[in-house]
Amino acid sequence: MISRIWRGWTAPSKADAYERLLRERILPGIAAKGVPGYHGAHVLRKEGEFEVEFVTIMWLDSMEDVVAFAGSDYEVAYVPEEARAVLARFDQTSQHYEVRQAP
Repeated sequence: MISRIWRGWTAPSKADAYERLLRERILPGIAAKGVPGYHGAHVLRKEGEFEVEFVTIMWLDSMEDVVAFAGSDYEVAYVPEEARAVLARFDQTSQHYEVRQAP
């Protein structure tokens, strides 16, 4: 199993809107694409004094499945325009880790 990890930050005033966008549109849209080996994603949120950080961790069976989702330049972050509109900044690339132990 591979975890694809990405981070983005937004203003506190936009954090709820961004989280709603993730939960209601972006992640369901990814699931609707029927990417082979995709097992969903976790969304983590950390409140800061001046910004709110989000971390997404997608779960895929293999690197081949990551490439099926993201394309040959698979490290480039997937950030739809509607997300870019509410994020202050975000990682330009995603990190990929082989899961060695899961709960």
